[in-house]
Amino acid sequence: MTMTTGRLAAPDLAGLTLRVHDGGTEIAAALAPIAMAANLAEDVDFSVTPTELENWLSYAGDHFDPARDVVLAEVDGTLVAYAWVEWVDTTEGNREFRLGGYVHPDWTGRGIGRHLLAWQEAHVPTLPAARESTRPLVYGTWAPERRVAKRRLFERAGYETVRFFFDMRRPDLENVEVPPLPEGIEIRPMGHDRDSLKRLWDADSEAFRGDHWGGFDDSEANFERAMADPDLNPDLYVVAWDGDEIAGGVTNAIWSEDNAAFNRRRGWLETVFVRRPWRRRGLGAALVARSLVRLREAGMEEAMLGVDSANPSGALGLYERAGFVVHNRSFALQRPVGGDA
Repeated sequence: MTMTTGRLAAPDLAGLTLRVHDGGTEIAAALAPIAMAANLAEDVDFSVTPTELENWLSYAGDHFDPARDVVLAEVDGTLVAYAWVEWVDTTEGNREFRLGGYVHPDWTGRGIGRHLLAWQEAHVPTLPAARESTRPLVYGTWAPERRVAKRRLFERAGYETVRFFFDMRRPDLENVEVPPLPEGIEIRPMGHDRDSLKRLWDADSEAFRGDHWGGFDDSEANFERAMADPDLNPDLYVVAWDGDEIAGGVTNAIWSEDNAAFNRRRGWLETVFVRRPWRRRGLGAALVARSLVRLREAGMEEAMLGVDSANPSGALGLYERAGFVVHNRSFALQRPVGGDA
């Protein structure tokens, strides 16, 4: 199956066609129910909303272009699934093309996921990011442990698990022990202006590149997408300063539509970072504790965060000491581009 700008036939399922998305945002309202139904069917307790998808489709860049990198699956004109490709340069030296997608549970078990995966794998070599890269190229995807069918699909296609990640949950926000800040460090409010938020974004990206496994899209398009997130609230952030330098921070968030969908009051520590010169001084624990207090003051009853199970900076232990326990496990799977399936 090869990439075209029109329809791609999948003849072994009558009426199935794959169509490259035209880049518009109006389709978000049709995509969200597919993703949400897939999550609910496999007890993955995260919502996917039209607002979130509209924002995702609104920003095109080198790493992801909605008019190029999203494919829609239709059966006799009815939208039943969708998939996408985006890429990052990883700290392991690879260029990873990340493959995501959802099939509505009413249509699983009919080979649609396999056709979407074939489209994604054929699409990657056509991209400038693949043709021009001097890095090794790999396909990658993410699968929550409960998403058994997705993991089976990719394993049958030759993908191997290369890393485990945890979603960790603190079930209450009471009795938070707040350690003192390291000497010379203070917490100051974060500005809402673009320059202030870009400075925080850059500090976070620098810390990620230093020691974390995997890759992060720190492109301008992704920054603009983050700034347009309707749940963006810098008043929830906890940012540590050493004079005029950002030493570390936590970008906290409350996913309002997600909480409404599951009738909960959950806050997220979306990113937790300490820049290298300020590590091993207790700053991470101080930031996490203050974030829990900040979320409690905002009316939340529990907190979540994601962590690499093998994080070299000891983040897993830090979060366990802060009262977090493993809530979900996810698999990171990869195989080389051009390798045998």
